[in-house]
Amino acid sequence: MRFLPVFLDLKAGPVVLIGAGELLRAKLRVLAAAGARIRVHAIDGNQDLGLGSEDAARIEIAAADPLTADLSGIIAVVCAGAGDVGVAMSVRAKALGLPVNVMDDLEHSSFIFPAIVDRGDVVVAVGTGGTSPVVARRVREKIEALLPARIGELAEFIGGFRKSINERIAEFPLRRRFWERVIDGPIGAAVLVGRKGEAEAALKTISDPSAFARADKPEGSVALVGAGPGDPDLLTIKALRALQDADIVFHDELVSPEILDRIRRDTSRVPVGRRVGKPGIGQDAINKRMIEAAQSGQRVVRLKGGDPFVFGRGGEEVEALRAAGVAYSIIPGITAGLGGAADFEVPLTYRHEATRITFLTAHKARDAEVVDWSTLTDARMTVVVYMGMTAAPAVRAGLLAAGRSPETPVGVFARVTRPDAQGAIGTLRDLPELVRRTNGGPAILIIGDVVRHAGPHRRQTPKQIISDLLDAAE
Repeated sequence: MRFLPVFLDLKAGPVVLIGAGELLRAKLRVLAAAGARIRVHAIDGNQDLGLGSEDAARIEIAAADPLTADLSGIIAVVCAGAGDVGVAMSVRAKALGLPVNVMDDLEHSSFIFPAIVDRGDVVVAVGTGGTSPVVARRVREKIEALLPARIGELAEFIGGFRKSINERIAEFPLRRRFWERVIDGPIGAAVLVGRKGEAEAALKTISDPSAFARADKPEGSVALVGAGPGDPDLLTIKALRALQDADIVFHDELVSPEILDRIRRDTSRVPVGRRVGKPGIGQDAINKRMIEAAQSGQRVVRLKGGDPFVFGRGGEEVEALRAAGVAYSIIPGITAGLGGAADFEVPLTYRHEATRITFLTAHKARDAEVVDWSTLTDARMTVVVYMGMTAAPAVRAGLLAAGRSPETPVGVFARVTRPDAQGAIGTLRDLPELVRRTNGGPAILIIGDVVRHAGPHRRQTPKQIISDLLDAAE
């Protein structure tokens, strides 16, 4: 490590910025965004710096030669697009003991600019010793994606209580344990989801901070997490963080192995879902196991395919957690209907053509029998059926009996967003045959005129493409 990461107090004095053109203006924007006072030497004579009036009070346009200008009180020198002047300025700054950066010139720099992740009170600097700024930017992008948006608010929140709490806890290790429990527990979680008032009230109720820090039993919680339809890249950032933080994950059978690979390696994984025609442990047993794990102090994730609140029984699980007094959070996922529509380019709504969407489930034929199909006959309504493969004949019969045209376009889309996804397109009359073409589920059915806009052939096998062309020719 050649360069030691340090943070410069910009309130200690002004920064001298020397250079020309867009390189000068780009560096000026960085310094201005950090709140620095800046003395600018534009050696090309162009004083149009492109900054707003709110920054003008902190920026001084200097006419003097930077090589002879007074540098007393200056805390750093930055050169961007300064050419030979930058090299000469580096010599002068080093002679005065001032930190100096000459852009893209390690030899004449005593400090470098890192790639910066700015979350208010939380700032992350990423450097590569000046060898590859592009790599530093890519690392910064990864970190930005992983950090909670409100992590800076959490740091500010902690800072507001730090002095008063530390005065009440004498031992440093105990202080650290106190703040770890706050940050990792429901109080920190509340701040990160924007419930700062709730977090503040909870922190103020801790009458004995030392006892809180010494508590042997950590506070458990449950996160209901939507895993999406299968593609691990469709996991939300919040879902990924929950999987990395979890002590135990209860997951559905349909959650893809690629998503399960995103779970921290030392986390316990418990399959609790079931496939069609196979027994499962039952919802009551799942609720019981989640609650027991949380009450034992574990951070629990209930990982569900799609979205927890779209035919995922997430509402029932929330009711059970509320009744047990267990802290919980809900992290939505991309539901299969939306994932399949995007995967096969089916616009679920279309101006003047499809103005309503209905989501329904038809797990078994008897599920389809209790649906009031008469409410689903509007040609401008798109109907998305979950778990409808087994009940496809009953779905067709119900819609036809209610008056929906047998020529209504239909798509059966299986294993959506996964590498082995398949689609079959036809009409309502042919629905059971379309299901047979997709070689197994899980699958969704999309029914409505919007299916005409689909682009499914990139997902079909050559055999399916030939079959569809022959059908179209008849």
